[in-house]
Amino acid sequence: MSAPAGEGGDSAGAFVLGREIPPADQPVRLALLEAAVRDRTAIRPEVGLVLGSGLGGVADALDLETEVTFENLPGWPGPTAPGHAGKLLFGRLSGVPVVVQQGRFHLYEGHSAGFVVQPVLLMNGLGARTVVLTNAAGGVNPGYGAGTLMVIADHLNLTARSPLFGPNSPEIGPRFPDMTEVWDADLRVRLQAAAKAEGVVLAEGVYACLLGPSYETPGEVRMLARLGADAVGMSTALEAVAARWAGMKVCGVSLVTNPGAGLSGVALSHAEVLAAAASAGPRLARVLIRFIGDLGAS
Repeated sequence: MSAPAGEGGDSAGAFVLGREIPPADQPVRLALLEAAVRDRTAIRPEVGLVLGSGLGGVADALDLETEVTFENLPGWPGPTAPGHAGKLLFGRLSGVPVVVQQGRFHLYEGHSAGFVVQPVLLMNGLGARTVVLTNAAGGVNPGYGAGTLMVIADHLNLTARSPLFGPNSPEIGPRFPDMTEVWDADLRVRLQAAAKAEGVVLAEGVYACLLGPSYETPGEVRMLARLGADAVGMSTALEAVAARWAGMKVCGVSLVTNPGAGLSGVALSHAEVLAAAASAGPRLARVLIRFIGDLGAS
């Protein structure tokens, strides 16, 4: 089977950066990706886990069966964002079969909305019915300093992009998916329970997704606060939309790595993000390991 032209590959497997992928084109592309994965592993994951900047260490607890680099999947390039390994890991976490995405694709790298959500749609096609999305984020809520772990209760998609733009694919999901409860309430309760058992405090709030790659101005941070945001980043919202469209249950945690511009009086850098993630990442890893184990036991 050959992929249609555009980002994700043409008949020769070429990669075209930024070409829109409407929902109707996803089934053919996903079939190629699923076949490539199945050539390497028969594991059927129950849970998909996406690890954001600097959070790849949670994979150390994985009973690894197979790893597949992005470059070994049809039409996927390697990641360009620092702290993103660019791998899919297949194995068991707390005894539960999982697929773990180390690193992700971003709009600011030049990718289309339809492309950045292909990993979560692939997880769905491989069998995962729950996806856990993590990210490193800036704090908008003044009470959420560096190191805060925030369960995502809702999001603001301020990118002016949608992975559902264009002709629909009814075999994946409906034309007008309901977004009343993108972030599953029961899974949020379970995350809080896992955190309590591990002695970890989880805040809860609204995640705002902007296009990036520049950090926000102080004025933009004040605007986001007035809109109801508690944290801000450059990923996650589109993945959540696509996952809900496909019928998956969605939950997520933002690791606040720094106060937003104008809240701390210091300049922002990606090195600061990675350092904070390395420091707080082990706490998040403990929560996720217990959370996924509890899901498997229920």
